[in-house]
Amino acid sequence: MLELAWLLVAVPLVSGLGLLVWGKEGDRVGHLIGTAASSFSFIVGLICFFQILGRDEGDRSYSKSLFTWIEAGPFHVDMAYTFDQLSGLFVLLITGVGTLIHVYSIGYMEHDARRRRFFAYLNIFIASMLTLVLASDYLVLFLGWEGVGLASYLLIGFWQHKDSAAAAATKAFVVNRVGDVGMALAIMLMFAQFGTTAISEVNVSVNAASTSTATALGLLLLLGACGKSAQVPLQSWLLDAMEGPTPVSALIHAATMVTAGVYLVVRSNGVFDASEAARNAVIAVGLVTLLAGAWIGCAKDDIKKALAGSTMSQIGYMMLAAGLGPAGYAFAIFHLITHGFFKANLFLGAGSIMHGMDDDVEMRHYGALRAAMPVTFITFLFGYLAIIGFPGFSGFFSKDKIIETAFGHSFWVGLGALVGAGVTGFYMTRMMMMTFFSEKRWKEDVHPHESPKVMTYPLIALGALSLLGGAMMLGGWITDFLEPVVGHAEHEELAIPAWLLSVLITLVVAVGVALSYVLYSREPIAAETPADESVSFFSRAGRHELYGNELNEAVVVRPTRHLTRFLVFLDGKGVDGFVTGLADRLGDASQLLRKPQTGFVRSYALSIFGGSLVVVLALLAARLA
Repeated sequence: MLELAWLLVAVPLVSGLGLLVWGKEGDRVGHLIGTAASSFSFIVGLICFFQILGRDEGDRSYSKSLFTWIEAGPFHVDMAYTFDQLSGLFVLLITGVGTLIHVYSIGYMEHDARRRRFFAYLNIFIASMLTLVLASDYLVLFLGWEGVGLASYLLIGFWQHKDSAAAAATKAFVVNRVGDVGMALAIMLMFAQFGTTAISEVNVSVNAASTSTATALGLLLLLGACGKSAQVPLQSWLLDAMEGPTPVSALIHAATMVTAGVYLVVRSNGVFDASEAARNAVIAVGLVTLLAGAWIGCAKDDIKKALAGSTMSQIGYMMLAAGLGPAGYAFAIFHLITHGFFKANLFLGAGSIMHGMDDDVEMRHYGALRAAMPVTFITFLFGYLAIIGFPGFSGFFSKDKIIETAFGHSFWVGLGALVGAGVTGFYMTRMMMMTFFSEKRWKEDVHPHESPKVMTYPLIALGALSLLGGAMMLGGWITDFLEPVVGHAEHEELAIPAWLLSVLITLVVAVGVALSYVLYSREPIAAETPADESVSFFSRAGRHELYGNELNEAVVVRPTRHLTRFLVFLDGKGVDGFVTGLADRLGDASQLLRKPQTGFVRSYALSIFGGSLVVVLALLAARLA
């Protein structure tokens, strides 16, 4: 089956393109075909994964070239894929969680007139992400990278009749193009320095390059990762992306787009291992983002945007771990996988809540929903316990290992990660209190109800994975499994035992949970969001996403707009003015020269006679003189 692993990409890609061109007769079965294509890829991926498990530890990487894509002199790029430990885990996450989202979407998009097109875009999204993670060459990876960007644009703006959705899609597309400049320049630098863009060869060749080259390459790759994974300073698109249908939010946040940046850094481990400066930059970006995302999550009343802030924060944890080098690569991927389980669970749970609340996203209009939506409540509870790191749930194992490794690297980095864990407990408990507990704040015409089984079954599966995903850490399985790809990790000795640090982390989370419980259980929750003037600076800044949009407006958008207007004026009045002015003057001169040209022979004869007479008189005058 490893020989046929290309079917992982081909089947959903053909399905997606086919659904796009199929006529209205395809509307009845398009959703079933799209879901079947994703399911097929999951089955193929599962078989391939078990096949590499059956091999010796040093022989679990399988590469195959399908055909030559580019050949120009010494530059050669094969359309090739690599199925190894790292790409295998991603394949299972993308296709497994992606298939559950497809199934959920059958119910969620049931009454949408463009449901077939929606499933076509989902399939293209899955195919693009699989291309990205299976690519053996950075240029092929970039092909999937751009495919993911296109699919996200189409899905975020799927309800394009809403101006807000169209604007959000455009914003996501433009911001990601900034990151893509970094990726494109990195690929150019690889070719210029190493004569190849093959991932394995670049990771080896960089060891012989100068430190400045490795640092430049690492920083350019980080810029690309910041765009796709919504890390500071390219995070502004993520919360606006919630304008898309909720299954899109789940797919972007759990299984595809925002995980791409983390994958890029870990897959490029040779580059980052060769540059301490580049690794430190990754740590700084991850640490700032995990705290910023947690802050935003504390202030948002829109349930999807609160979860989007949470995604920023959790991806920040993964980037932080990836910046720690071999000691953190495996834990970054471990948390990425567990996050895929519980974040898909939480987003689809939010969609189930919206389904029962007439598409209302405001948590201030919820309250006491646990009785009306028991399945959604229990599965959401599992996702909540996983993300805060409750002992026994998946997030407890994955996030604790990142914090532990961060403390081994630096006390201050570990402290920042620990604070983020406490804030996570706060904002997630706030979400639970405002949604499922406290008093009813429903609108009069809203009648909360449980979602249909086609939506709740995926929730149950993801709830179970939110609980059981931590099993990958038993016996250190995931670190041993990924070691041939990410390298051997020498973990730093901690000042305190690991179990004591784990207890400390749990206590910090408990403080965040308790504080949130006290704040949101004592006083009735207002049904409307308080005005900015009546809340603290911290709440106001969180609502405004730490003024990231205002900063972009002031630093980038407004100056660019003024520059554009100036260039238009310069082009119109300067360049065009000079060209058209010169043409006008030449035209005026030609009009003057045209007047003697009457077209009458007698006029020309008279002119010739007059000219001859002048010449004769001039000669006579000269003779007499």
